This record gives sequence, C-alpha cells and structure tokens, in this order.
Amino acid sequence: MLAVLGVLAVLAGGGAAVSLTQGPRVSTVEVDAEAATQASGSRVVLTANQALADIAASQVTVSPETPFTVDAAGRMVGVRFTVPLDDDTEYTVTIDGAESVGGGPAATLETTFTTPPAEIFLLQRDADGDDTIFRSDISGDAAVPVYTAASIDDFRVTGEHLVVSVREDDASALYVADRDGSDAERMPLPGEGTITGLQVSSRGELVGYTYTDLQLSETEGRASVLFTADLREPDAEPEPMVVGDEEPSIASWRFVPDSSALLFVNFAGDLIVYDPAAENPSPTALGTAFAIDAVTRGTYTAFIERLDVVGGVQLDLTTGDETDLVEPSDDLGQPGRVLPVPGGGTVREFVRLGADGTPEAQLVAYVDDEGASRTLLEATGADGLLQTCVSPSGRYAAALVAPDLTTNRYDYDALQPLPTTLETRIIEIETGEEVSNLSGFGISWCDVGPWDSVTG
Repeated sequence: MLAVLGVLAVLAGGGAAVSLTQGPRVSTVEVDAEAATQASGSRVVLTANQALADIAASQVTVSPETPFTVDAAGRMVGVRFTVPLDDDTEYTVTIDGAESVGGGPAATLETTFTTPPAEIFLLQRDADGDDTIFRSDISGDAAVPVYTAASIDDFRVTGEHLVVSVREDDASALYVADRDGSDAERMPLPGEGTITGLQVSSRGELVGYTYTDLQLSETEGRASVLFTADLREPDAEPEPMVVGDEEPSIASWRFVPDSSALLFVNFAGDLIVYDPAAENPSPTALGTAFAIDAVTRGTYTAFIERLDVVGGVQLDLTTGDETDLVEPSDDLGQPGRVLPVPGGGTVREFVRLGADGTPEAQLVAYVDDEGASRTLLEATGADGLLQTCVSPSGRYAAALVAPDLTTNRYDYDALQPLPTTLETRIIEIETGEEVSNLSGFGISWCDVGPWDSVTG
C-alpha cells in the first residue's frame, strides 16, 4: 500500500509540475456556430484546465476581424460577438498571455470553428396552383419546400418558428409552424379582416401586424391597428397596442431589436417610440416622419425618412438626437431607403434621373462611413426595384427585382398583389459580385415585406 501511495504521489507531483511548466490549456469549447450567423450576441466560451488571472479584452483577437466583448471568471473566458458572423467562414479566437491565478508561465488559448453556409427562406407564388415557401442555401441548389397553401400572402421566420399569413376567402388567416413547416397551428385574429405589416421579434418570439376589419365605415371598425401575439402560445388572443386609452391607426412600424419597445408612425405622421412592457408605459414623440427604413440591432438607432430632409436621418431612440447621413462621394441620384450594415456603412437605394428629369435607373449601392460608394445593382429599362434587404452579418445584400414591368402582370388574387415574375438577386457587398439570382420574394433577411418598404 505504501508503495502504491508513493507512486501516486510521484505521478501527482509530476502532473502538477507539468501544469505549472506549460501554463493554462483549453479543456473545452462551447459555441453555436449556426446561431452566431443569425443574430448578434452569440458567444464562444473557452474553459481552461485551471483558474485564470484576469483577462483583458486587449489580450483577445478574433480572425477574421469581428467586434466583440469579453467576460471572464474562474476557468472560463466568454467572447461575445456584437454582430452576426459571416456564413461559411472559419473563425479563430486567440487569447494571448493567459496566466493561472496562482502564477506560473503564460500561455496562448486558441480555438477555431467554422460557421455553416447561409440558410434563407423564399416565397414563390403560383398563379395556376398552390404557393410555396422554400428553405434553401443562397445558391438555390438545395431548395426544399417547407409550407404550401392556396394563397400565401406573407411570411416571417424566427429562430424557432415560421409564421405564415394566407388568404382564405376575402380575409386573412395566420398560422405558426416549426421552421421546417411542421406542426402548423392557426392563430386567432382580432376578428374577420386583413393583416398587413407582418413582422417578428426573436426577443420573446413575438409576431406583430396591423389589422383592419372587413366591415369598415367612418364610424365603425378598426383600421390598421397594431396587434402582437406570443408565438409560443398560439391559442392566446392577440394584444392590441394601446396608447393611453386609444388604439391608434398605424401607417408604419418596427419592433425595436433587443427590447420590448415598438417604433411607429401614426396616420397623422407622428413618429413615436413606445414600450408597452414598461412599468409606467408612455409614448415618446420623436417628431414627424413618413417612413421607417430600419432599426439597427443592439444600438437603438433608427433610420428615418422625414419630409424636410433629403435622404433621411439617423435617430438615437434613447436620446432623440438626430444625425445627418454621410453624403456619398459619387452622385448616385435621388436618395431613397437606407439600411444599416452590421460592422459599418449603409446600403442605400437611389433613382438616377435623365436629362429630362425622368427616372432612367434604380440603383442599390453600399456607402461606407466616410462616404465612399460602390454600386451593387442597377435596374434599368422596364425592370423595377421593389425592395432591398441586408443579410444578418452584412455580408450580402438581396435586391428584389420585377423584370419587364410592362408585361409582368400582377397576381391580383392576393391580398397584397405583386408582379407574378420576381427575382431575388443576392450580391456580396464587399466585392459587388452577384452570387445568385433566385425566383421568388420575401427573403427571410427582410424585416418587412416588399409592400412595407420604401424604395426610391
């Protein structure tokens, strides 16, 4: 027994000596690479084999370069990405000079992981059959149908759910399903009417829409009243947005990401931010506007179009401070909708006018924070640009184009008609190269449908 104990003591001492000689090492790594491409705030957590001294953000690097924050305690170091990560990309997280809390030599902790290829959802309408929502990669080669119905009006996707608005007779119906289209359940609506402005919020798995009664007169019925509902409780009645004791009619609205607040423009043109979950909710007026282009994730900043400002403004929703947008270095034409790009810059729409003042082209361009611009798409002739959206990480822009509008008939059987032939063109923002051209619309990168987007 004494001999065995002696051997164990020697081995333990040798192990401790090796540990002290080598310094800390990575024992486990936790990361959800797929979730990291969909939303900001995902983390990679490295756990060392011993408790670590304080880790500063300056000791951490991420390659390719990505903004991040660091939180460390005990044996664990968490690196939180403040923007979504690019798809199909290898990332390396390195922690230099990591030391044991008890001293000893410093070591480098490192891990590498690869994000999966981008996944998108698209809607294809069929004038002679059922409409279908497809899940696919950005090439379109791996498209799989996930939801089919006679008349699909609109849809949105969260991390857990697929939400589909369909036409049944002359009214809307709303269904929630798993992301693969299974286990669909019908959600109650406020009455018999139509819904527009369909949007979702991953925070709390909420769906929102504006509702209008079929029976509407000057004295009776609700027109464009905003309702929200919890997707995890599909049987629950939807909740109207009540400001004071009124249910205001809404012209344009957005969920404010990473919060429970709502930003909207009422029929009078007033821009208001309102948090119904606050302890004492009260509306905050932010002037007037005729459109909300976008609300950025994590910064509580909105891009607003005002009647008295050409090209829109950037608005801090917490302070009300307003900043003019940087002017592009090139004359691209009359400015339209503005979309933020995670990591910096904006994607903007423009209309280029001819010598006689008539539109001759619609442009989509990337404008960096210094004003340098790069044209991503140019729609000329009879082609029409209907909507532009940016992928979660800001790697791609998606432009919805209706070719040859003079012969491209509308699907008037839908509650929200669109041209029957639509192309979603995906462009890599950094290079300006077109990655793919897909049939369909409503790509899941968009916060709203093409009817709710303001183009030039």
